[in-house]
Amino acid sequence: MKQNKGPLDGVKVVSCSTAQAGTVPYSLMADLGAEVIKVEIPGIGDNSRTQSVLPGLPSTFFETNNRGVKSLTLNLKDPRALEILYKLVAQADVFGQNFRPGAADKNGFGYEALKKINPKLVYASISGYGPDGPNAALPGTDAMGQALGGIAEAYATPGQPLRTGVVSVADETCAYLTFGGILAALHSAEKTGVGQKVETSLLGGQIRLMGWTLTTTMWKDQNPVTGQVRVAGTADKPAISANFADQNGKPFVFQLNGKTWQAAMTALGFYEELIAVGLADLGVIVTSEEMRETMLSTLDVCFARGQRDQWVGILREADIVTAPVNTMLEASNDPDVLANGYITEVEYPEHNKKVKVHGSPWKFSETPAQIGIAPKLGESTDNILSDLGYSEAEIKDLRNGGAV
Repeated sequence: MKQNKGPLDGVKVVSCSTAQAGTVPYSLMADLGAEVIKVEIPGIGDNSRTQSVLPGLPSTFFETNNRGVKSLTLNLKDPRALEILYKLVAQADVFGQNFRPGAADKNGFGYEALKKINPKLVYASISGYGPDGPNAALPGTDAMGQALGGIAEAYATPGQPLRTGVVSVADETCAYLTFGGILAALHSAEKTGVGQKVETSLLGGQIRLMGWTLTTTMWKDQNPVTGQVRVAGTADKPAISANFADQNGKPFVFQLNGKTWQAAMTALGFYEELIAVGLADLGVIVTSEEMRETMLSTLDVCFARGQRDQWVGILREADIVTAPVNTMLEASNDPDVLANGYITEVEYPEHNKKVKVHGSPWKFSETPAQIGIAPKLGESTDNILSDLGYSEAEIKDLRNGGAV
């Protein structure tokens, strides 16, 4: 049976990128059928190849962020290697890099140099702070993006110091925005025949991720309510999403508004108790911090009488949005996650293991994503050079000379 090609079949990418934000966009493109050539340092490779290596398996970091791509080793300080890069760029649709600002230009593969070779090229550049501003030249990391972008407050506990999180939210958000920006620029290049430079940053991604909550914060000129409950709207049109724990300490969340408050609390059997403490109307918590605390303490006691599955079941039956609060391990085994292929399994023949990995967040009816594994260092070098017209003798000479 013939296997359908991905929706990005025919797109060719050359990536001189490392870390997470710089590699995930191209791994996603590889999932969807693009040919992605990852350039690595001969004999060393991407430093993340040795990061988070588990016994009997390769690096979780490198595998997650570089699956499905081809590995080409080039010493870009060697003019012969730079010439190879230029030949690849001439054939490519996309070039990506996340070097420290200015480094790509200094080393001969900045946007101005490459667009002369291929005017239709989409050139993606990722930085920490963005291309402008007082700190534009500084290097960036996920922790820096989280620290400056407001995400720490999103999960803050009142009265406690703000902290960045364990998940690379800034890296991943920047990667998705880069992916989308590349596709938009590819569409434009296809229509006009002219490529362009697409610049994204860790900080810019975090700001976008804050969404309407940031808009509300700016318009009100005050920080949002954080902690156990998220309060939105006004006293006459209130809305909340709130977290509670059952009698065993298992957390869950629900989201509702003023219109559904009475029905939800009645279904749970709590409404009479809430009326007794002045919470017949949800709107009072918007203007009164005291009533907000009363609501939380009352419901803490109520939900501690039963089990999470019981409460979630009742709320779902009442058509209230609710769900258990999963740990990451629980999320990886969630029935909806598995049913939709958001987590899948791949075979690692070299290690004789089949393990869980990220699936695809998209479902295409005609051109499904194909999940691959990350390449060994330089495994595609000879084939790529051969396709560019280099003979076996020339490839051997390049290798012996340290160019590849």
